[in-house]
Amino acid sequence: MSVTAPLGFRAAGVAAGIKPGGARDLALVVNDGPSRAAAGVFTANRVKAAPVLWSQQVLAGGRLRAVVLNSGGANACTGPEGFQDTHATAEKVAEALSDSAGEVAVCSTGLIGERLPMDALLSGVETAAGQLSRDGGLAAADAIRTTDTVSKISFKRAAGYMVGGMAKGAGMLAPALATMLCVITTDADLTSEELDAALRRATSRTFDRLDTDGCMSTNDTVLLLASGASGVRPDPAEFEQKVYEVCADLARQLLVDAEGASKAIAIEVVGAASEADAVTVGRAVARSNLLKCAVHGEDPNWGRVLAAVGTTDAAFEPDRLNVAINGIWICRGGAVGDDRSKVDMRPRDVTITIDLSAGPHTATVHTTDLTADYVHENSAYSS
Repeated sequence: MSVTAPLGFRAAGVAAGIKPGGARDLALVVNDGPSRAAAGVFTANRVKAAPVLWSQQVLAGGRLRAVVLNSGGANACTGPEGFQDTHATAEKVAEALSDSAGEVAVCSTGLIGERLPMDALLSGVETAAGQLSRDGGLAAADAIRTTDTVSKISFKRAAGYMVGGMAKGAGMLAPALATMLCVITTDADLTSEELDAALRRATSRTFDRLDTDGCMSTNDTVLLLASGASGVRPDPAEFEQKVYEVCADLARQLLVDAEGASKAIAIEVVGAASEADAVTVGRAVARSNLLKCAVHGEDPNWGRVLAAVGTTDAAFEPDRLNVAINGIWICRGGAVGDDRSKVDMRPRDVTITIDLSAGPHTATVHTTDLTADYVHENSAYSS
């Protein structure tokens, strides 16, 4: 399962001593080929962690032999020394695999502004390299968790090949091309350019529309590696669909495990003049703390929806807006619609549909409610 479902991949997850308490905190994923084609998308935050800067340089070559990931420290805002630590980590992986550091991506997650314990991390790389196996995908997925309560894994079968993936993320989930750490693998035979096109289109419709708290991380990374071990060259459209399905599955798992959340909210925008307008409106509504609090209180407050829509530059006429919550159109023509008492907001899943009555385009943005548990978790996280 996970990243080792496709042929040609081994993985491991070990406790290197980066986290206190002996939990797994270092993962290694290795591509045994014959192909090493790869692609990646990274955070749009201008403040980028050292591993992001390193991995962006590595991916310029379109090839990856391995990915090493640690939890317990983000290695962000750590100056030149932090970049040297990332380089040293890649060199250690390369040494263990008798390969080149220029084909090793590095990912880190955890607190910003603290150096990693490099003696423990480098020792952990050696341990992980010695434990690499086709059965190591689950341990690797466990090792990259921070505040995640569960591991996130997914895999999809296709005609003669597979796509598998693992991800971590429970907070700081906001659009940035990626929104967390994610490694996706396939045994299909594809070029790095083909992988890049499929990954960017898939992430734009999944991770890039997951916006639980409006906070963009410094470390967001999604990587796609192809081993070519199946020997199958898939139809590009079919392959893109499989990558999309894995990304959508992982995005859903991130959503339901978001920090402190009690509701998973889908904001469906229909009748938009363009897809960009639909995404803009969905994102504005997703970031309304007033609305998120109302959903937590199971209050179908459509006025807060309209107020958020009105902050955007999307094309619409206020007196043509319609809003439904869980299928009940409680706002019609920008005013009171059906009886709001008919709305059942007790289920965990809440769907808010916004009809802009301005065109044929649609988009869905996913978010969560705002709870006291979220505030508590993020006020106590650094202690």
